[in-house]
Amino acid sequence: MIPRYSRPEMEKIFSPEARFAIWFEIEALAAEAMAALGQIPATAAATIRARGEKAVAAIGPAELARIAAIEAETRHDVIAFLTWLGEAIGPESRFLHLGLTSSDVLDTALAVQLARAADLLQADIEQLMAALKRRAFEHKFTLTIGRSHGIHAEPTTFGLKLAGHYAEFARNRARLKEARAEIAVGAISGAVGTYAHLDSRIEAHIVRHLGLEPETISTQVIPRDRHAVFFSTLAVIASGIERLAIEVRHLQRSEVREAEEFFHPGQKGSSAMPHKRNPVLSENLTGLARLVRATVIPALENVALWDERDISHSSVERVIAPDAAIALDFALSRAAGLIERLTIYPARMRANLESLGGVIHSGEVLLALTRAGFLREDAYSIVQRNAMATWEALGTPAARTFRENLEADPEIAGRLSKAALDAAMDPTLHLSALDDLFTRAFGEPGPSLAAA
Repeated sequence: MIPRYSRPEMEKIFSPEARFAIWFEIEALAAEAMAALGQIPATAAATIRARGEKAVAAIGPAELARIAAIEAETRHDVIAFLTWLGEAIGPESRFLHLGLTSSDVLDTALAVQLARAADLLQADIEQLMAALKRRAFEHKFTLTIGRSHGIHAEPTTFGLKLAGHYAEFARNRARLKEARAEIAVGAISGAVGTYAHLDSRIEAHIVRHLGLEPETISTQVIPRDRHAVFFSTLAVIASGIERLAIEVRHLQRSEVREAEEFFHPGQKGSSAMPHKRNPVLSENLTGLARLVRATVIPALENVALWDERDISHSSVERVIAPDAAIALDFALSRAAGLIERLTIYPARMRANLESLGGVIHSGEVLLALTRAGFLREDAYSIVQRNAMATWEALGTPAARTFRENLEADPEIAGRLSKAALDAAMDPTLHLSALDDLFTRAFGEPGPSLAAA
């Protein structure tokens, strides 16, 4: 991933230094397990641990260049690392990698990396959820228009909008926890997964110390359905980010102006138009979501490998593993900051709510008429007729509000009381279930209307 969208902690997980440190840890744990089983001298395992740890801790540009030079000759990354490691350890290096195959190291190390990445992503989701909760409580009773198909529907509150996104990320948090468990498996089982040259207790020792579980049945590799689930989960999370970003992009449109991204002092929106305040962060989040989702098809195609193993998955994972994790880490952090500093305009929300002359109350008026004795089809016809008359005259000298049109309708006269019409056109009607809805989402009702 390019530096522009990389955060140091996540990037470090996929650095060559971190990867080689995990490879060494697997090899050292294997040697220690073999020593405990009496398969190699205990002194050899101790030397591998001491000298290897020192060498790996000191990896820098020169060491990376040396490993790369060996790989250029051997055309094999694990052999190149083991050759370099052997140079640092000395004669006891003959006890390295006994009975192991490269995939034992590669797949188990990737599992460690992805599990660590999932832990960071879980923390990112928590940060975003905290921002959504704070702003949802702040605007629990801030009336705004709900839209369907981009058209005004009925009143809702801005806090309830945010509560919906919070609930989605609560589900994403649970999905990621499951995906982490699915990917956090190791396999130290040999060339075709039969443990022919390894005691399965060696695998158990290694995976336990790495915080993994042993793969149920490996071939030479860990089955890639696990990885497909992991990357698919990241894609679902990314889509949740995009849904949130699109909401912000819509609300910042000049014709809407109900909310906008924080505009920093000195920030410039356009090189040509000094007035511009563009939703650049949320647009960026849409793009990053596309990038993360793009890893899913290759991950799914990696599931079908030939026989016990081929390497068609390898090149794919070298790209998508760091890129998906780093991009999603950046996107989640950016989304949290976006919501935390989102500028919200309640007065504009109220103005938009009232901008169509009251037709947004048509559904409740329909119910009021049926309660007053009208057949539903007749009531629908009356309400729609008056709503369309209001809609079509908006902005003209002949414009009347929805209520004025209803009150002038002879079919309604004397059959619908002023009190019933008042109740039907009261937007606070849509606040009645907020405590229950907030309790569903947050486990608590949040602020009361009196406190607000």
